[in-house]
Amino acid sequence: MSKILITGGAGFIGSHTVVAVHQNGDLPVIVDDFSNSQSSVLDRITRICAREFPFYEGDCADPAFMDRVFVSEKGINGAIHFAAFKSINESIQHPAKYYRNNIGSLVTLLDVMEKWKVAPLVFSSSCTVYGDPDQCPVTEEAPIKETPSPYGKTKQICEQVIRDVVQSGGQDLRAAVLRYFNPIGAHPTGLIGELPMGIPNNLVPYILQTASGIRERLTVFGGDYPTPDGTCVRDYIHVMDVAAAHVKALDFLGRVDRPRCFEAFNIGTGGG
Repeated sequence: MSKILITGGAGFIGSHTVVAVHQNGDLPVIVDDFSNSQSSVLDRITRICAREFPFYEGDCADPAFMDRVFVSEKGINGAIHFAAFKSINESIQHPAKYYRNNIGSLVTLLDVMEKWKVAPLVFSSSCTVYGDPDQCPVTEEAPIKETPSPYGKTKQICEQVIRDVVQSGGQDLRAAVLRYFNPIGAHPTGLIGELPMGIPNNLVPYILQTASGIRERLTVFGGDYPTPDGTCVRDYIHVMDVAAAHVKALDFLGRVDRPRCFEAFNIGTGGG
């Protein structure tokens, strides 16, 4: 059994990945500050998995806190990093908040991993790093292009930080970067799923809240896309598939026979 640190483990994708890591036969160690999640998710994870997992509440950008986690949980074998703010609109309104948290938390994690000689890292990125792509579907060979949102820029910067650390040779880091759009759905039990704090930042929670009567109507924006009805076509992927991909990426890194590597993988169905 490997001990896997999961930052942002109480969030939407993080919580499902905790379950997937457990089902893979490993022990998840959860870190979250509940800035974009709720503590009740931990109880629901316990119900799904029929056991509790180590949990630490704190800020992943705080070096002292993260070091305490590694001290308390000796023998951490790898990390999956989700802890980041993710609203495009909010990042435009509060860019410094996003740069401070999203980049700071990654750099802190990398420092602590180096100190404790932990090599495998799966970084949860985004297809926003491709900006406005030249063609679709987008492959991993597509260029990283300018993106208008600070959120997207933080993902680009974080990927570059990881790549630079690997290329420097100063730290034995094996990293897999996963890029995807629009995770949706929930665990088959219905105990965990997407739980937006405040105003949702994506479409599916609006649909569900409208269907349940919380909102009066659903507004669909856009009418001039080159599609049958003029609305945007998006590539959605089930959250359990996203969680499984993170576990597969971690398994992949465990089979890499060299001390350092950087690999980027797109996750998606390829069809909108």
